[in-house]
Amino acid sequence: MTLPTLFVPHGGGPCFFLNPGAAPDPMWRPMQAYLAGLVASLPERPRAILMVSGHWEAARPTVHVGERPALLFDYYGFPEHTYRLRWDAGGAPDVARRAAALLRGAGFATDEEAARGWDHGVFVPMMVAMPAADIPLVQLSLDRSLDPAGHIAMGRALAPLRDEGVLIVGSGMSFHNLRARGPSVTPVAEAWDDALGAAVTDPDPARRAERVTAWESLPHARFAHPEAEHLLPLMVALGAGSDDAAVREYRDVVMGWVVSGYRFG
Repeated sequence: MTLPTLFVPHGGGPCFFLNPGAAPDPMWRPMQAYLAGLVASLPERPRAILMVSGHWEAARPTVHVGERPALLFDYYGFPEHTYRLRWDAGGAPDVARRAAALLRGAGFATDEEAARGWDHGVFVPMMVAMPAADIPLVQLSLDRSLDPAGHIAMGRALAPLRDEGVLIVGSGMSFHNLRARGPSVTPVAEAWDDALGAAVTDPDPARRAERVTAWESLPHARFAHPEAEHLLPLMVALGAGSDDAAVREYRDVVMGWVVSGYRFG
């Protein structure tokens, strides 16, 4: 069974966990429901997850080989209890080293890391998607070059993992401009999201990759992403999706942003 690849939104900081014992702010509930249904929506349960987050950049693609990483609370200004969250999934060193070997086979230099904690681009969505923390997970960094074509190529190199029971997930935000919030932003964010969605779901895989590589030419691109790090996990998921069909399976408005999630395969 070949697993799909996913690009998912990870929300804003610990947005799903701000009110202990209560439902999250209504604004975040559709995103929470989408994330909560991810594992059940798969054709089979993964033996491991490989996740690329917009919150880890390294000089070259770096795999986390730790057995049980801690959490890295890389957000600021939230309630004290959100710095005591727990998510105790095991690491997947074997998958990490297999991923590194695939990347090296495609010409990428790679590194290993064992001490870094899982950032909130990993543990916040995964606490919703997999609250029992019962599937091992390995994190892969972005390349600090932030080159779109390079990240699509990284995804292509990793595609064999899909036939080995590994779910490849890009975790970011399809719109990420922290200085632009509220209803006045929504029309521009919608125009950007329409253009991005048309590129990502182009039925011709080669043209799809070309259009997404050239994301800066899309309307309002640099307004939507002053920096590219939250968009690049989409590139990895797209590359790993190979020639499979791409669909937008989530879209909503949060903080005035129009935000989408995608599935390949």
